[in-house]
Amino acid sequence: MKFFSLSHRSSAAALLLAGTAGLVSSCKNYLDVEPITLSSTEATFSTVSGATSAVLGAYDPLSGDNTYGTRLSMYFPYDTDESIGSSGTFDTGRRGIARYKAFASNTEVINPWNNLYQGVERANICIKNIPQMALYTSGAAADTAALHRLYGEALTLRAQYYYELIRNWGDVPVQFDPSAPGQDFNLPNADRDQTLTRLVADLATAEKLVPYRTGAGIVNERITKGAVKALRARIALQRGGYSLHGAAMTRPADYLDYYRIARQECLELMARRGEHTLNPSYSDLWLGVNQQRHDANNEIIFEVGMAGSTATGDSKLGYYNGPRLNASTVYGSTQGAVTIVPTYFYAFDSTDVRRDITVAPYQIPANNNQAGVALNTIYDGKFRRDWHNPPLPGTNNYLGYNWPIIRFADVLLMYAETDNELNGPTTTGRAALLEVRTRGFGGNATRAAAGLVTTSKDAMFNAIVNERLLEFGSEGIRKYDLLRWNLLADRLTSTKANLALLQAAAAPYQNVPQYQYYRVVNGAIQWTRSFYRPSPTNTTAPTGTTRVNWRQSIDATYVANLRPNGTAVGTITSTGTGMAAEYLPGQGKELLPIPQTTLDTDPALKQNFGY
Repeated sequence: MKFFSLSHRSSAAALLLAGTAGLVSSCKNYLDVEPITLSSTEATFSTVSGATSAVLGAYDPLSGDNTYGTRLSMYFPYDTDESIGSSGTFDTGRRGIARYKAFASNTEVINPWNNLYQGVERANICIKNIPQMALYTSGAAADTAALHRLYGEALTLRAQYYYELIRNWGDVPVQFDPSAPGQDFNLPNADRDQTLTRLVADLATAEKLVPYRTGAGIVNERITKGAVKALRARIALQRGGYSLHGAAMTRPADYLDYYRIARQECLELMARRGEHTLNPSYSDLWLGVNQQRHDANNEIIFEVGMAGSTATGDSKLGYYNGPRLNASTVYGSTQGAVTIVPTYFYAFDSTDVRRDITVAPYQIPANNNQAGVALNTIYDGKFRRDWHNPPLPGTNNYLGYNWPIIRFADVLLMYAETDNELNGPTTTGRAALLEVRTRGFGGNATRAAAGLVTTSKDAMFNAIVNERLLEFGSEGIRKYDLLRWNLLADRLTSTKANLALLQAAAAPYQNVPQYQYYRVVNGAIQWTRSFYRPSPTNTTAPTGTTRVNWRQSIDATYVANLRPNGTAVGTITSTGTGMAAEYLPGQGKELLPIPQTTLDTDPALKQNFGY
């Protein structure tokens, strides 16, 4: 749900397009300029309302198919030890991205790149012009405060756009001024560490300008001080983490300086629980996202507003992913394109309430009743069309579901991580970790603490790595966490090995049932046996129940599809069998290829290693 109406959003974008000195055109070159009269720019940035519309236009590229509405949220973050991207025969589109075999000519790579640069350009226009306004320094107090806030928002938006570009493409072209007629558009690859250092500094400025939520009177679809501080912590961790340079994953020597920045930002946010804190109920948090109602705890610090049922302004969350709905007359249709790695289901403790929110082991056919699915076809569950309130029957692809950029749970776990890296395990770091984990166990602190080993720095780090896996499933975070920790290769390898153990019913999966059984009560499935107890000797479904393959679905073909062979082709069935991640370390596939359309028009730019 947008924080402003669709008509306001459209007019804001139109005003920015019509009233600026230069704007990115994604049709030909990502830095092409459309000459516009300077007087229009002056008119736009002569009033608070004009500047507000321009900044709202800079938010605009966050939404829609080419950014967080589909590509950045559901094509780019997979395959990992958590989720599997769209199943089916390997192709040069979205499946190639998930399988670590992207192509520079792929429009699924080109269009997000162009949209992100459009966001950068719109933010640059605002960043240049707002401080030059007479009202910025000499207007009425209310006008000056509003313009300072808008300037801080624009700085933060630019940082978010560049952050997304860097974590996907590495050393990308950078400019911090609007494009201008006659400039040299042959921009080279900019060192990502230098860019991230600049963004961290920009956000230090922005957080002094933007009020906390309670002083802003706005919902979390617009940037507040809490969002600036949380995003500054996240970008500082990106700056201090590993990333691909050539064929090697390396981290900068000064990385601890950025861990200190992230720790301090998190600490300051944790001291302002009146602004943001955990929703005590994990299920209520995600039901609220699907029912499009506001969380009074403001756990979601910043989210991308979606609306309008259009490819440019809405999202396919809950349609492209979530449980598959097949022509249900009550709930509509979905694709169910994102599935869960079977071992991820068993990463959760049986009493962890997050499992049944994050994982949806059912589909809904035309009869409107849930039906159980095999273990190799379980879906991600945080965005579900059947949770929409009111129901949305039909085939509309766009459900208006917002994309959460960052939550307070991330702040707590970033604090625990940075505090441990700097100081080893501490009481406060463990308390932050346990706060998230205890919520995951429905408030049962004893159960949450049972078996949690945090007695050494390495043990604490491993606990945080695991907790982030459980907490942030299907939120587009895991792949980038593994990259900044330099654990992607390790976790993909161990996941494939664990799936082979699961197939063989070997420890720790010796009690996973071969089959599962369910009945349908009031349209919802009820599993009649534990997921953690072997199948009975007699595997015939009892009267009134239906049997589905559980461990039985993890067969030799499924496991074989998980082994990379270094070729461009990996085939899996259209029903979701296998991950087929063609990832091999040292091949440069931790980053995406820079679009060929950009390379063709920018001779100073070099393609990433491995492409």
